[in-house]
Amino acid sequence: MFASLTKNISKAFDNLKGKKILSSSDIEAVIKDIRIALLEADVALDIVQDFCKAVGEKAVGEEVVKSVSPEQMFIKIVQDEITNILSSGDQELSLSNKKDVILVVGLQGSGKTTSTAKLARYLKEKKKKKVLVAGADIYRPAAQEQLAIMAEKAGVDSVPIVAKEKPEKIVKRSLKILKKEDYDILLIDTAGRLSIDQELIKELKALKKISSPVETLLVADSLTGQDAVNTARNFNDEVALTGIVLTRVDGDQRGGAALSMKYETNVPIKFMGMGEDIKEFDQFQPERIATRILDMGDIVSLVEKAQEVVSEEDAKSLEEKFKKGNFDLDDLLKQIRNMKKMGGMGAVLGMIPGAGKMKEMMDNRNIDEKDIASQEAIILSMTAFERSYPEKLNTSRKRRIAKGSGTSIQKVNRLLKKFKDMQKMMKKMRNMDPKDLMNMLPN
Repeated sequence: MFASLTKNISKAFDNLKGKKILSSSDIEAVIKDIRIALLEADVALDIVQDFCKAVGEKAVGEEVVKSVSPEQMFIKIVQDEITNILSSGDQELSLSNKKDVILVVGLQGSGKTTSTAKLARYLKEKKKKKVLVAGADIYRPAAQEQLAIMAEKAGVDSVPIVAKEKPEKIVKRSLKILKKEDYDILLIDTAGRLSIDQELIKELKALKKISSPVETLLVADSLTGQDAVNTARNFNDEVALTGIVLTRVDGDQRGGAALSMKYETNVPIKFMGMGEDIKEFDQFQPERIATRILDMGDIVSLVEKAQEVVSEEDAKSLEEKFKKGNFDLDDLLKQIRNMKKMGGMGAVLGMIPGAGKMKEMMDNRNIDEKDIASQEAIILSMTAFERSYPEKLNTSRKRRIAKGSGTSIQKVNRLLKKFKDMQKMMKKMRNMDPKDLMNMLPN
């Protein structure tokens, strides 16, 4: 998300490098570049104008703080303004801890049912809630069945389906189950349409009146850009939204919808979904998003994701192997799989400072997720002995591995060379003084 915006804003900041003080002309030139970057990212014109005005007012007349470069100071001003646009002060769900109901609304095809299941898993895993989901979409074929299947994947219960039951009766029955049994939260997946119409609004208002939800969340497809903003505005006018769930953010290269939606509707973006996997769902945190937009990374999220997929025992084991220098191909396989669990190389890189420039370097070297998948296949085609002693691999063994992995001997050799380079680097780093390690880092 925000790939093109990040790239263009980073280029604008490059013009400040080496300057000892910010002149008015410097500020005007960079703001002009940022204005163009925001417009190209599909951010609404009135937001762009207000944003650039606020940045300009704060930047003009600012003096360089000792030991802080003008570039860093200006980036901080821009970061604060982006955070301000995205923030609302109520990013958290307003849960009362007393049999809460959350109503999930949105247009057809926005990812509403998938997001309901993802949210259910989030509440179960992160908030330790016992969650029940109910499918009130009786119009889209197999919508209720889809929710039941995804609820099972999420590890939560779903309200039993009753054929030909109307949405109002489904909700009333679900509320009885919520009150009677040991559940904390009921999520209601409502029907959608290709566009907002009075019939849909009438039904949603009726369901809202029956259920008295603590949250009414709109699921919006970020790929639809300004259409998503208009959808949010219209739904908010009719059913008073309390939050937004942005979907397909991994495919949104521009990011204008995220920046425009909160500003124009005053409804907070509370969550964002990426991909189809039930785990690809995160709380929307403005400060972290702002740092990503400015190519400053999001190390906190990276660490949190790593903690989710790597146990403390595995981390200690890897550390010991690193110290002893006996890191083998089984260990490499674990790291490849951990990266996949974290969303793949692209997702991990997106949280590392300077990710935009790194992405360009990777693209130039033709590195993609398929390379990672083929590396996993190659290692899986090896025997336990071969993974522990890759130096024993002769031509006939490599030929068998290439055939078993559906790759080529050249790719097998390439992986083995990379692994050998990693081992050499680890041995060097193991014996190095900490000061020497710091000197190895890029300037």
